[in-house]
Amino acid sequence: MGFNVAIDGPAGAGKSTVAKAAAKAAGLIYVDTGAMYRAIGLYLLRKGTDLHDEKAVEEKLPGIDVSIAYEDGVQKVLLNGEDVSSVIRTQEVGAAASVTSAYGAVRAKLLDLQRDLAKKQDVVMDGRDIGTNILPDAQLKIYLSASVAVRAKRRYDELVEKGEEAVLSEVEKEIEERDYRDMHREIAPLKKAEDAVFVDTSDLTIDQAVKAVLVLIFERKVESEGKDS
Repeated sequence: MGFNVAIDGPAGAGKSTVAKAAAKAAGLIYVDTGAMYRAIGLYLLRKGTDLHDEKAVEEKLPGIDVSIAYEDGVQKVLLNGEDVSSVIRTQEVGAAASVTSAYGAVRAKLLDLQRDLAKKQDVVMDGRDIGTNILPDAQLKIYLSASVAVRAKRRYDELVEKGEEAVLSEVEKEIEERDYRDMHREIAPLKKAEDAVFVDTSDLTIDQAVKAVLVLIFERKVESEGKDS
C-alpha cells in the first residue's frame, strides 16, 4: 500500500483545488474521484438517460469506460478514450454526477480502479467517501469544509468567471440540496470519518488551506515512516 491521503467534504469546500496543490507540493499523485463520477454523468446526459431512473442508468454502465491518465503530472479523465477533463466541469454535469453517484452500480464500477491506484502509488484522493469507504486505511484522513454561504459564493464566482449565467441565491440553494443528497444517500453517504482531521476553509485563502493540509501530510508521513523503520 502506498502513502494515502483521503480528503472528503461537501461541494464547494475547495477539496479538488487544495488536494491538487498539496499533492504537487508533497510529491504525491492527485486522484480526483469526483471527475470520474462526472464522466459517467456526462455520458448519461449525452445519451439522454433519465438520471432518476436507477435501472436505466445501470443498463448504460456496460457502455462506459472511465480511466485516468497522467501527462506531466496532471490528471486527465478519459471517457471511452476521449479526454473530457474540461467538458465535465459544467454545473449540469456536476448535478448529474451528484444524482447518479448515489447508485450502487455506479460506485462499484469505479471502486476497484480507485483502490488499485492507491495500492500502487502515493496518492492524495478527494471525494465524498474516500476516508469512510474507498480508503478506510489511509494514513491521513481530512474532512475539508466551509459554510454554505462561503461555498456558494465561491461557486458563483467560478461560474461568472467562465462566462456562465448564475444567480447567487440559486447556487446556494443547489449546494444545500446537494449537501442533503450526499449526506442522506443510502450508499456511502458523505460524513466525516471518526479519525479524520477537520479543516474549515471558510476564512482561509487557497494558499492557507493548502499550507494547513501540507503540514498534516508531512507530520503524518514522518509518523508513518517512523513506524515502518
